[in-house]
Amino acid sequence: MQRLLFVIPVVLFLGLAAYFGLALTRDPSTLPSALIDKPAPAFALAGLGTKPPLARDDFAGQVVLVNFFASWCVPCRAEHPILMRMAEQEKLTLYGIAYKDRPEDAQRFLTQLGDPYSRIGVDQSGRVGIDFGVYGVPETYVIDKAGNIRLRHVGPLTASDLQNEILPLLKQLGRS
Repeated sequence: MQRLLFVIPVVLFLGLAAYFGLALTRDPSTLPSALIDKPAPAFALAGLGTKPPLARDDFAGQVVLVNFFASWCVPCRAEHPILMRMAEQEKLTLYGIAYKDRPEDAQRFLTQLGDPYSRIGVDQSGRVGIDFGVYGVPETYVIDKAGNIRLRHVGPLTASDLQNEILPLLKQLGRS
């Protein structure tokens, strides 16, 4: 009986050590998404300024990127030059969703930094962001021609992300 009392804590310790050892091998910056390879959530948002409204139906038959951003978001400012490059040089179809932002602030943000988006939806309540599973801005999603989410990128995009993650996936998806 005394031997059993000694073995139980040792077994528990080894189990915890194995669990934490395995956890250390995972990339902490990767946030899983239950929506990968599933249809993008249905939504319809008012357009920002003179832009037309944005709805899931606008994605039909094309590979697009959907970027959640906000004027109050410092990392959004950091990634903005990459978004401009994506729209201008790479000719990517980029839709924006102004997340929990006042339309006039989002418009001022884009006037100052440039507007890379084909359409921009205004998600003041954050409901569409919740449906997509947005943790915080910026977040970017790649949506395939069938309307399925193929990639979720959390945080600001970098030139490395564009070259190593986004462009190869777009090529694989047959973006023309």
